[in-house]
Amino acid sequence: MAHVPQIKIPATYIRGGTSKGVFFNLTDLPEVAQVPGAARDAILLRVIGSPDPYGKQTDGMGGATSSTSKTVILSKTTQPDHDVDYLFGQVAIDKAFVDWSGNCGNLTAAVGAFAISKGLVDADRVPENGVCVVRIWQANIKKTIVAHVPITNGEVQETGDFELDGVTFPAAEVQVDFMSPVDATDAMFPTGNLVDDLEVPGIGTFKATMINAGIPTVFLNAEDIGYTGTELQEAINGDPAALERFETIRAHGAVRMGLISDVSEAAARQHTPKVAFVNKAADYVSSSGKEIGSADIDLNVRALSMGKLHHAMMGTAAVAIGTAATIPGTLVNLAAGGGEREAVTFGHPSGTLKVGAEASENGGDWTVNKVSMSRSARVLMEGWVRIPGDSF
Repeated sequence: MAHVPQIKIPATYIRGGTSKGVFFNLTDLPEVAQVPGAARDAILLRVIGSPDPYGKQTDGMGGATSSTSKTVILSKTTQPDHDVDYLFGQVAIDKAFVDWSGNCGNLTAAVGAFAISKGLVDADRVPENGVCVVRIWQANIKKTIVAHVPITNGEVQETGDFELDGVTFPAAEVQVDFMSPVDATDAMFPTGNLVDDLEVPGIGTFKATMINAGIPTVFLNAEDIGYTGTELQEAINGDPAALERFETIRAHGAVRMGLISDVSEAAARQHTPKVAFVNKAADYVSSSGKEIGSADIDLNVRALSMGKLHHAMMGTAAVAIGTAATIPGTLVNLAAGGGEREAVTFGHPSGTLKVGAEASENGGDWTVNKVSMSRSARVLMEGWVRIPGDSF
């Protein structure tokens, strides 16, 4: 019996922050996938190796975690005063589903470098030596992000001595600025409150800060849900009942935030909102064995992504953490000790991360102008990915 042969698609496999994904130039995709739709989703699913009932993604480029089941499509910008359009697709592992509802803040660190290397940034904007400021249009959430990419001898500098907890080896530092992560016409706090009582039938009622900054996030107090905030992945991900509770909380939080109209819709919106829990600073040992002292951090935060506790911290959730920490009265701010602040250092399962935020209040309404953090990125492999020609 004859079978359709494989086709090959130009692609680059890149680590960005504590995530990694397959990057495509839009014009390199098959023509049918250069527009949104079923064909594009089918191609990306096959590239990553989903849906996989074994949960391993052995027959694809995915790494069987939310951090490594990611795809990126970049194109010459359609927006004035920008360089590149960035579209992110979070690929489900065991379902035939690509979630386009949010951004990946970690992979954002790699967008600028890829855009420069593929000629998507005008050559006259790239210095021979120094830093190239890449203006990114994040097409999923329609926001501006600015990446500061180091350049040496006219090429992207990837190697360096910047260490990022959650990443094994040092690399060059890339500062990422998330500009105005909340539209002036949107509510940073969709419920109108810094803290709400979130009722979750069958589970309980919890104090919650629900914020839309970077990515919609529901913050809970760790102690209210039976945790300390110092947990590592196995403490959560090895407990199916706990994961089910978190998913139920997430679904009801999504309804309260106005993201969905009924909890039944949450299954088709896995990427957003995130659920995170916070507690005051406390000593713990990170997943790498590194000792984190309470004096090194302002608070502890643990966050779930795609139904599992993240091994470090999602970049977009870090934007939410940094924003909420600067606003007196949120659960994040209170866990960090309360009061006004311009930056916060928090502990996560792999170590620590510092995030700075510029927020201001006007008549009780909060505005955040910029959230900044440092990440790193490195090309792991480039060439072509291959998929069966009848995959789409």
